[in-house]
Amino acid sequence: MLPWYAYLVLACGWLVWFVPFLFAQIKRPVAATLDPRARWGMLLQAIAYSILWQNRFWERPLPAWRLILAIALFLLAALLSWTSTRALGRQWRMDAGLLADHELVTSGPYRMLRHPIYCSMLCTLLGTGFLLTPLLMILLASLVFIAGVEIRVRIEDKLLASRFGDRFDEYRRRVPAYIPFVR
Repeated sequence: MLPWYAYLVLACGWLVWFVPFLFAQIKRPVAATLDPRARWGMLLQAIAYSILWQNRFWERPLPAWRLILAIALFLLAALLSWTSTRALGRQWRMDAGLLADHELVTSGPYRMLRHPIYCSMLCTLLGTGFLLTPLLMILLASLVFIAGVEIRVRIEDKLLASRFGDRFDEYRRRVPAYIPFVR
């Protein structure tokens, strides 16, 4: 049986990861350019998260290594979500879009990843998975999630390249998309 503290870790992990997006939503101006095709990626990401809940997790024991790994992943996810939304400031948005005065952010976590928020979402997915889901289901959810992220990354990179040209192309060559050390 899944212990009570696993539910606490799950709830706290999601809450601490999600709060900075609520604050970022408050200051969000209207985008001058939007590409709604990125919503297909969002749909795949949502499906990936839902895959994790398609088992009888409440009946399974929770090995200590899975709990420890989940906590570490939730902590990394929270660190990335807080620092990324702070670095983006008013430019953060749910949809793929650019402001009229959009700036190319390359500071904070954007020095190491072009899309650190997607890395934080992947950490949240994996943290949830290690608490609730058999390993094969985590793999399936991860593959669906990555397909969704790839759609979003390609669309967002195209928007940024159209605005910032060679400056963005150089940044893209130098900095991995959302998984450290993977180009």
